[in-house]
Amino acid sequence: MDNNNFWFIFICVGFLMLIKPQKARAILRKAGSTNFINYAEITIRIIPAIGLILSADNSKFPDIFKIVGWFMLCTSLVLYFIPRQLHHNFSSKAADILKPFYFQLISPFSILFGILLIYCVI
Repeated sequence: MDNNNFWFIFICVGFLMLIKPQKARAILRKAGSTNFINYAEITIRIIPAIGLILSADNSKFPDIFKIVGWFMLCTSLVLYFIPRQLHHNFSSKAADILKPFYFQLISPFSILFGILLIYCVI
């Protein structure tokens, strides 16, 4: 997946939240639950962050791409240094608060963000 195709991830996550909100909630609850999941999740977050930064100059809104990309990258790097259990406790509490209906409610934002990314790079 090159720098301009990670929009697919946002659209897929949006549809997962819309169609299978309980599954999305279970995934959120697992964040930081093991060392492997914790560091894999953080590393996977870095991929679209770097993609935004690298594709910024080829997009319609380079400054926004750079700001969002750097924000995602920096917050991901900070998560590497936060104790795993703290990260897991936070995601578990978030999963408790975010009922399946809320996942469905926010799912269009992920889908729209993916579509917006397509628009910005074509």
